[in-house]
Amino acid sequence: MSKPGVEAFEKLVAQLNYPMFVVTTAADGVSAGCLVGFASQTSIHPPRFLVGLSKRNHTFRVAGGATHLAVHVFDREHLDVVELFGGQTGDEIDKFERCSWHRGPADLPVLDEAAAWFAGKILDRFTLGDHVGHLLEPVDGSAPHDLERWVSFGDVRDLRPGHEA
Repeated sequence: MSKPGVEAFEKLVAQLNYPMFVVTTAADGVSAGCLVGFASQTSIHPPRFLVGLSKRNHTFRVAGGATHLAVHVFDREHLDVVELFGGQTGDEIDKFERCSWHRGPADLPVLDEAAAWFAGKILDRFTLGDHVGHLLEPVDGSAPHDLERWVSFGDVRDLRPGHEA
């Protein structure tokens, strides 16, 4: 039985419709990427962004040797790419063989179907419970042209994850 405060928290966050991101990285000749729901801007001056990667995730293991992460936002037209990165694990398949991408800043894999993306240098890593926070300093990217209906948690709520969080 959960504590009343925990139960209230869980019910509240289950109702929120956070934006979802696909985060990619590369280290030691290995590319990886996953769907991320725990991410947020943390500072305006200087610009900073926090990405939480699950400790169980293939992307987390690759990111441990990486210097940068790429953070992508998708419109609903490309939900299939989001589902690929959220519903499959890099432990079993090469997700990059199944989508269009190119090498970007810091040799990062950048997904071509993204509505917008930015590359961030990893400034710090710290434990956030079952996730590890990666604090990013934006270094490059591509801004959205017309992003009206981006993928959010409601769009992937029923997606069976490639890895449990």
